[in-house]
Amino acid sequence: MTHPPFTTLIDSLPSTVPFVGPETQERQLERQFLARIGANESVFGPSPLACDAIRLEADAIWQYGDPENFDLKTALAQKHNVNFSNIVIGEGIDGLLGYLVRLFVTKDVSVVTTDGAYPTFNYHVIGFGGNLVKVPFLDDHEDPLAIVKMAHETQARLVYFSNPNNPMGTFHGPEIIQKMLEELPEGCLLCLDEAYADFVEESELPVFDVNHPQLIRFRTFSKAYGLAGVRVGYAITNAPLATAFNKVRNHFGMNRLGQVAALAALSDTVHLENVKAQVKHSLARIADIAVANHCIAIASRTNFIAIDCMKDGAFAQRVLATLISKGVFVRMPAVAPQNRCIRISAGTKQHLDLFETIFPEALRAAEQ
Repeated sequence: MTHPPFTTLIDSLPSTVPFVGPETQERQLERQFLARIGANESVFGPSPLACDAIRLEADAIWQYGDPENFDLKTALAQKHNVNFSNIVIGEGIDGLLGYLVRLFVTKDVSVVTTDGAYPTFNYHVIGFGGNLVKVPFLDDHEDPLAIVKMAHETQARLVYFSNPNNPMGTFHGPEIIQKMLEELPEGCLLCLDEAYADFVEESELPVFDVNHPQLIRFRTFSKAYGLAGVRVGYAITNAPLATAFNKVRNHFGMNRLGQVAALAALSDTVHLENVKAQVKHSLARIADIAVANHCIAIASRTNFIAIDCMKDGAFAQRVLATLISKGVFVRMPAVAPQNRCIRISAGTKQHLDLFETIFPEALRAAEQ
């Protein structure tokens, strides 16, 4: 007896995981990491108000979460000065990207992104049979003009662009993003991933008409708000597109604890500012460690920093391997020439003390 046949598309795809989690590596190493500073989580934790909300709601976990996400959508609409109908809630940006691709991508539909950028978007596009077209980085920044040019050449339906960027941490100002939007081909949607926007001053972020028909912006509670484990992301876009998500989203996908935690976290601006200050201090120290070891720290507007190890990707991979073997979980960009770098998330003093000790050892080991 055999199972039903997979679709032709699914049968042709490899079984892949966009990210190898630290837990997988810990099982392979048979020990826990001493410093978990590789997944851009917030080691400084969530707001105490969010933790209290989770505890208070724990006894009600037998209930489904509100399928309309009413309270959280209301609060987010107020935060961003838009209407309730302009907000979409989902299981992290990853989940929302999957729904977005499902709305627009079928076999052979062209989608443009940056080679080496956030891989989960690519995972969804390929999974729906899209034609994924990649544009190289330019000086460790995503290249807006080349991306728009490629969108015209391929008649792309979606363009994915992260700002600030992951994995390099680089940032484009509002004028560049506005020009990019203005020059998009007709019928193409700019998917602007702003997962790290909370680490950028509000005055430096682009301001758009929320009713623009060619724009959707993504935000998350996983980074500055420290709630990666409960998976809460949201999108801001025009009402017709936001409403279309109701055709494909998992209406009970949002868990109840995540809903109340995110709502509480929004209200604690003091904690958010404190986290941002700790991140800034941590990244400055990581940059100092890089310079002390004759490496370059690439200016970052996120909660991580890319360190140029000053050689090629093979050398950086050896540096990474030593760090991991000695209990420091970090990651590196996957595509040349950015793979000459390793990427370090903001950490506590204890984390960075350990990194400061092991990093020069890793550089020396990589030379051998």
